[in-house]
Amino acid sequence: MKKFICLLMSALLVFSMTACTNNGGNQDDSQSAVQKIIAEAQNMSLEELAKKAIEESNGKTFYGVGNSSRGKSALPLFIEYLQSIDSSYKLDFEWQQPKNNKIFDQLTADGLKDVGTFAMTLIQDGNQIESKMVKTGVLDTFIPKEWAEANGTTPAAYKGYLPLQTLNKVFMYNCTGEKTYTNCWDFVAEGEHGLYMDIDSEIVGKNFLYMLTQDKYAAMLKEAYEKLPADKQGYFKSVIDAMDAEAKDLGLGENGKYALAWIKLWVESYSAQTDDGPICNILVDKSATDQFGLIVYSKLRSVKESESVSVNNIKVAAYQDGYEGIGGYGYCHYLFVTDNSPLPWTACAFIAYMVETVDGFSAWGKDMGGYSANPKLLAENEAKYNHSKGGYVDGVDTFPAKNDRGYDWWINDGKLVVEDPEYCAKVAFTVGSWIELLTKFKG
Repeated sequence: MKKFICLLMSALLVFSMTACTNNGGNQDDSQSAVQKIIAEAQNMSLEELAKKAIEESNGKTFYGVGNSSRGKSALPLFIEYLQSIDSSYKLDFEWQQPKNNKIFDQLTADGLKDVGTFAMTLIQDGNQIESKMVKTGVLDTFIPKEWAEANGTTPAAYKGYLPLQTLNKVFMYNCTGEKTYTNCWDFVAEGEHGLYMDIDSEIVGKNFLYMLTQDKYAAMLKEAYEKLPADKQGYFKSVIDAMDAEAKDLGLGENGKYALAWIKLWVESYSAQTDDGPICNILVDKSATDQFGLIVYSKLRSVKESESVSVNNIKVAAYQDGYEGIGGYGYCHYLFVTDNSPLPWTACAFIAYMVETVDGFSAWGKDMGGYSANPKLLAENEAKYNHSKGGYVDGVDTFPAKNDRGYDWWINDGKLVVEDPEYCAKVAFTVGSWIELLTKFKG
């Protein structure tokens, strides 16, 4: 009996150690050296982290990698912040932005080293992050204390990854002609060919399609379909009915057939493009009459007005009175510390600086279409940059499409479809395989 009790207690001890997946302040022997630093760092203020960073990295070189090139703009501001604490502090840096989804391969290869090159990363695509980066132990989540408090929680209690921001891709159409788009089903109607980054070159685009099958968004598609006039409903009905059996086979909810029908029509019709920038350049030209696209909203910031090019040549579909259905897609840039980071304290301090201060977020926050996940910072950023009047020139509403209605509006009124990494990973094999079949037969 004593032996049995001893064995039972040992098993419980092992279970308690291995079951602890959140490093919110408690260290154990199963954690890596970087995870132990993160556990300590999550109980510190930004200023305390800054002092640790100065001690660790003064005179060294910091290497970062990300899907956004703007990390290169944020790092000099971070260095200035550290120098405001210690004027003798110096730090060199390099920031890389791999193309064509190579960031996962690059981080995986770097993760094989005892001490890596990259101190941290800013990365998108929740599905691949979950399966290739976190479950494999390449990346570690760090939740800054003051960020957690702003969200009404603690680092230990918070579940999920740390988002720097939510970005939105929205439906826009050229308005130089007579055509209008008043319902999200209009974008998959007969003869339509929306401009869209190919889902094999930017995987977040595929995650958008995955998310449409989640019950919440499938219900939105059904609701929008039911608000179509009878003649338009008739065009889509046969496709929707044909998807009923597929939806059941894939284990989707009662409205899954609407999601699959929209996805099928979209995949078979969209015009694959290489990047959102060129799509934007096409749509804002007056020659692009009756064309539309699903692109990153902030691309409008770089439009240079001319005789043939203007932001006023396009309209944001969801901003138009009477528009029905989903207005676009929202996905996150997430921040992680590499599990073999050469400068983990500096990485934690840099991450906290970006998600807790207006200056740290300014590389992204200065433009519309990027929303901090820190509600306090979100409000401070809007107060500084006033994106809700981003289209005003000398007090006149000159470019209405650039008046960003903000995160809350997009989530609620704009019906933004927001990426959920866990759901994307869950359906990547089932719905993902079904989408792969569609792409093979795409003409």
